[in-house]
This record gives sequence, structure tokens and C-alpha cells, in this order.
Amino acid sequence: MLIANYEIAERFAKKHARARSSLATWRDVTLKATWKNFDDVRKTFRTADIFGDCTIFDIGGNNYRLIAKIDYEAEQVSIKTVMTHAEYDREKWKSDC
Repeated sequence: MLIANYEIAERFAKKHARARSSLATWRDVTLKATWKNFDDVRKTFRTADIFGDCTIFDIGGNNYRLIAKIDYEAEQVSIKTVMTHAEYDREKWKSDC
């Protein structure tokens, strides 16, 4: 899969150093993936979830969330945002999905 907007994750990692290695692992695994549907995503990331058009990934042992849109045909994951669990719980991200 191609990853669009990875700079969003890089900026987040600069503010939240503990997320850095988990985001790098997510990136490496995602780049090697060949997902055709959400079931394939769940085989790779068993805690992934869907809300609207977005896929939600738990990062760093459930401390962070990465929200992305996946275009399976184009084989591209577009990062919308990365946030702390507390920010995620405020649900402001839902309007983008």
C-alpha cells in the first residue's frame, strides 16, 4: 500500500516521542500490505475499526489513534489525523469520516 500524508504522523511523533516507534512499525507493515478490503486490514491489525469512510488504527498499545481513509483499488492509505486516546474520545474527528 502507498501511504499519503505520512508527514501528519511524523509531526505527531515529534510532539509525542513515545508514539514514534509504533508509528514507524505501522508504516512499515502498511507499506508491505496488499489489502483488498477491510477484512484484510483486520488480519494485519486485529484492533482496526471502521467509522464511516475511515479506518481507525490503535497505535502504541491503545494510547494513540491513527485515522485514515483507504482506497483499496488504488492501494493507497491516506492519513487524516493521528491523536492521543483522549483527543480521540472527544470525537471531533468524526466529521471528516
